[in-house]
Amino acid sequence: MNKSYLETMPDINGFFGKFGGSFIPPALEKPFEEIKQAYEELKNSSKFIEDLKYVRKHYQGRPTPISFAKNLTNFCGGAKIYLKREDLNHTGAHKLNHCMAEVILAKHLGKKKVIAETGAGQHGVA
Repeated sequence: MNKSYLETMPDINGFFGKFGGSFIPPALEKPFEEIKQAYEELKNSSKFIEDLKYVRKHYQGRPTPISFAKNLTNFCGGAKIYLKREDLNHTGAHKLNHCMAEVILAKHLGKKKVIAETGAGQHGVA
């Protein structure tokens, strides 16, 4: 039986078929490996999951609501359409999602500062 895409990608080198991978400058290889190992240790721990649920609920505003879009439903001929309100997150977007876990991971590693890139110019807000 063939393995699913998620079971096989990325490969051991971080590639998705002939695509992917990453370049990490030699000076950052050790810190990135430390982060990777810590994440592998924590990702399924109940403490990590509970901490993440807590900050997402009490800081980020999760879960965000799902709203029925009546007018859009009518416009589209009756297919029921719902909107997931990611715009109601603290920064007005989904960008905080990974930042929350990064901070919890950093605390586990004993780090005192975190710089999280959000990709939308919200550095420092996230």
